Amino acid sequence: MAKLVSKTYGDALFEVAAESRKMDAFYEEVCSVCAVLKENAELSKLMTHPKIVKEEKIQIIENIFKGKISDEIVGLMRMIVDKGHFGELESVLEYFITEVKESKQIGTAYVTSAAALTDAQKEQLTKKLIQTTKYVEFEMHYDVDAALIGGMVIRIKDRVVDSSIRTKLYDLSRELSKIQLKVGECAP
Repeated sequence: MAKLVSKTYGDALFEVAAESRKMDAFYEEVCSVCAVLKENAELSKLMTHPKIVKEEKIQIIENIFKGKISDEIVGLMRMIVDKGHFGELESVLEYFITEVKESKQIGTAYVTSAAALTDAQKEQLTKKLIQTTKYVEFEMHYDVDAALIGGMVIRIKDRVVDSSIRTKLYDLSRELSKIQLKVGECAP
């Protein structure tokens, strides 16, 4: 259900942004709203509290955002609150952000390596990803996990490339466990 809500409202916002030629402006505003929601857990608690009526919740949205972001986005937020889906607002906005990035061919890559990568390695990795994917630009997120032993794991959307030593050792041990040596079959 949550995925359907985020897709429905996210697609609607994307269409409005495209038709009104405000894609970049809406993108910036949606990123700002996401930041506000992430920084203010109390706002989410307030907006999902069952004893606060919808009209008050809509008024809260208008008091916080009206005049600071476009009327279209405020209107979308009002509609989401009115339909009782405030808990899905963040996923709607993130869906929109993802759709904008896809339309601009901007990929997001999550890279986990056994040791911190140098700037030169990061640059080389970004170039390689641009060459081997449909994207013309990447937002890179780096993390270090010493448990990988060596190599790295790269995740782009639902695709994962795992070249870590940990995984190679695991695969090797699985293959070796399948091999059963039979006594007496060894060649002299």
